[in-house]
Amino acid sequence: MRLDNVVGSLPGKVSRMPESSSQPSRPRSGSRRDEAARLAVLHAADDLLVEHGFGALTIEAIARRAGVAKQTIYRWWPSKVEILLDTLIEDSDKRLPVPAGKPTAESIRDYLRGFARFLTGDPAGKVLLALIAQAQHDPGTAESFHQRYLRPRRDQERDLLARAVDAGEISPRLDPDATIDALVGPLVYCALTGAGIPGDLVDTLVEDLLMPRPR
Repeated sequence: MRLDNVVGSLPGKVSRMPESSSQPSRPRSGSRRDEAARLAVLHAADDLLVEHGFGALTIEAIARRAGVAKQTIYRWWPSKVEILLDTLIEDSDKRLPVPAGKPTAESIRDYLRGFARFLTGDPAGKVLLALIAQAQHDPGTAESFHQRYLRPRRDQERDLLARAVDAGEISPRLDPDATIDALVGPLVYCALTGAGIPGDLVDTLVEDLLMPRPR
């Protein structure tokens, strides 16, 4: 199950843009942000989402929790979706970086295990799942989610697989995008349905999709 397809399979699908390794700029407006206030807003949005869910999350509630004026938030972010995307991007970069060193089958396996933990045990994983769900019926969320989070991370994951293939570490049975879909899709599906992610699922996916076939 491809994450791009999760976001774009319903009405309001966003056209794919040319692939690029550069991360799109985040929304900036108004006066320069005070870093402490910015972080307070991001943390407040993250906490409130986990506590009350996406539907109950409001700019007013975020402002109260962060101790800033609502007008200040609107000068910095156009919507709660953009606040959550900032939170997701920053937390993913810190706690779930795509391996940048010498690629191995084991480093890919570890990355996928980390992704499973991120989805089920990290507040930012809850943000990711909430945005996937919201993107199904909100074209604006789908577009921003794809441009700001999914596409840049997909570029990094595709590069990881390509480097591992070149190093002779893996021999995928599918093309790069289909391989990524097949690896992360089951993890996202399990997390979205609340079924839990089986402990041996990552190992099974890696063995079946990435390891060289016996001759």
